[in-house]
Amino acid sequence: MLKQKVITLDKPPLLTGDNVESKRAEIRTYFEQTWDVYESLFSLINQDEAYYIRPEPLRHPLIFYYGHTAVFYINKLLLGQFIQSRENEQIESVCAVGVDEMSWDDLSPGNYEWPSVGAVSEYRDNVKKRVLALIDTMPLALPIQQDSLAWVLLMGCEHERIHVETSSVIIRMLDLIYLTPSNLWKSCAEFSDAPRNRLIDVAAQDLVLGKPEANATYGWDNEYGQQPLSVDKFSASEYLVSNQEFMEFINAGGYQNKQYWTEEGQSWLAFTKSTTPRFWDVKNGEYWQRNLTEEIPLPLNWPVEVNYLEAKAFCNWKNSLSEDFVRLPTEGEWQVLREQLDTDLPYWSKAPGNINLEHYASSCPVDQFKQTEFYDVIGNVWQWTESPIDGYEGFKVHPLYDDFSTPTFDGQHNLIKGGSWISTGNEATRDSRYAFRRHFYQHAGFRYVASSSQEVPITPVTKCEMQTEISRLLHHHFKATSVDTTCDIQQLLSLVKDYIKADSKVLDLGCGAGRLSFELAKIAGQVDGIDFTARHIQHCLDLKEQGQVRYAMPTQGDIFDFHEVTLADLGFQQAPENLNFAQGDGHNLKPQFCDYDVLVCHRVIEYSYHPEVLLAQLSQRVKPGGIMVIGSSYGWNEDITDKHRWIGGVKRNGENLSSEAHLTELMEGEFELLQQADIVSQFELDKRTSQTANNHITIWRKKI
Repeated sequence: MLKQKVITLDKPPLLTGDNVESKRAEIRTYFEQTWDVYESLFSLINQDEAYYIRPEPLRHPLIFYYGHTAVFYINKLLLGQFIQSRENEQIESVCAVGVDEMSWDDLSPGNYEWPSVGAVSEYRDNVKKRVLALIDTMPLALPIQQDSLAWVLLMGCEHERIHVETSSVIIRMLDLIYLTPSNLWKSCAEFSDAPRNRLIDVAAQDLVLGKPEANATYGWDNEYGQQPLSVDKFSASEYLVSNQEFMEFINAGGYQNKQYWTEEGQSWLAFTKSTTPRFWDVKNGEYWQRNLTEEIPLPLNWPVEVNYLEAKAFCNWKNSLSEDFVRLPTEGEWQVLREQLDTDLPYWSKAPGNINLEHYASSCPVDQFKQTEFYDVIGNVWQWTESPIDGYEGFKVHPLYDDFSTPTFDGQHNLIKGGSWISTGNEATRDSRYAFRRHFYQHAGFRYVASSSQEVPITPVTKCEMQTEISRLLHHHFKATSVDTTCDIQQLLSLVKDYIKADSKVLDLGCGAGRLSFELAKIAGQVDGIDFTARHIQHCLDLKEQGQVRYAMPTQGDIFDFHEVTLADLGFQQAPENLNFAQGDGHNLKPQFCDYDVLVCHRVIEYSYHPEVLLAQLSQRVKPGGIMVIGSSYGWNEDITDKHRWIGGVKRNGENLSSEAHLTELMEGEFELLQQADIVSQFELDKRTSQTANNHITIWRKKI
């Protein structure tokens, strides 16, 4: 059980300023306050066993999230080479990859050996000390740029603030016996009948979506870029939909009438058997609502909290009673309402709505905070939209967090806008963009809009890979057929297959776009493909689970060829059940990735931040008598690997030390060399340009 800590919140630090030491103090305060809010939230839990319960089956137990935000700092600081050592390998292994209900998140309880609450608490204390020391001593220039240490530390703060909210949703699902209420997390006590909702006309408007580059606060990658938009006139509900208004839908048989539900919604209903929103309960014929640490009689004038599928069904029911087309708003329509507010989090003296933890630790009446003509444009609960999230034109991932946004650009994650009572920091700013799967619960509700057109004005998500770097990788993996012996992947397969049996367990580390993993799945019993880059794994999964991948390959200048790869092209009639993909860091893999008969590590060590540690870690994942295959061009790069960590290509004691020779020194203690070969890779950049690498392949057997 953790001790309560006081909640105080300053505004997010501006990236600009004229006094470095004053800015350093701002960052320190922001970090400490963020940390304390997280600790305060978890201190509501009064029994350690609650940390290991999974009240939401689609998420990890709370012990993961308690450790995860501290692990995030260590992993990002290591990746950016701002620190050189880990704090606790075991905790950093199991608490590294969070759950955005992505299909590569393995939630099987047997795959995790969770640390104790005390161990995680001690770990958090140690990480806090390391981060504070960095803040106090780091070089700092203003304005803060995306490649600076200060940016990474602000990234960690905003990441933890996201998990303040998502963890509070899970805590809200725990049995109340595990929670002790606190005056620091006090619910609103005002509730009565709800006001009658009405539609208010909104004029057409042209606007440009996207956070300005010169905007003075930290932003996530999906906020940047620009999307000009013309929004037609529409009408919007004055209030968020209240519990009382949603009750009309329930009383009309809304959960039982399939005509109001999308196909996805009907599947969700059949699976969950839901008849009311998640946080409602029925006791002795009366409705109650679960808040963070208490149950209260259903507050009729508070906003209903539902997932997208329920909100969509309500709108379809409402539409059946209306002459106009009633639906959820788009991102652009919500932004038109938001544009009418002339304030943003960094500049307000008091929150104009129930947001930023400035008013309550719960929702409140839908008619309490009027903002222009509408209530709760921001705050109270998030608002579901019809818009799937996608990148704006000019979108670029941040190299230290490439899996923040791109896994959600799949047409299955819808944007939520406006923030909730517990949204702080970046979440509460004008340009924030967060999205969740449509069946997921947050502190989220909705308002509805009406228009004369029956069309929903949204731009379909681009499912064709347009990022040149990723498209080139896809083309390198999939342009060749399985019988093309000039392809380096097929040549590597030819070398490896003689060591693989029908029941072999194989790891393809650094699987990239997954071609070798798919080929190995044809001959091995089980294949795990692991890559550090989420964008790579996303395409592996799209091909396996959806049966196809599309990408645009540059041919010349701004001219592209469009390509499609299908499972059938690879010789599969259906998705191979013996093939699994996961995102992971080879330097610190989760414990379940072990006992391999064959481990392939091709073109990985030269992209490793610590090759010697990587090789030592991988050697422990191979069975005695098992095979380890290493392929590398030994093309060392100081931007990736500090020179003192290269395993060759340097002088040692005044003599040349080749990578080939040092690799043998590192391996021969535990392994015997079976075979060597050279394989040439031709990496096509466009129609007439390519890069060539001569890869040295060594095949080793682990000594028994």
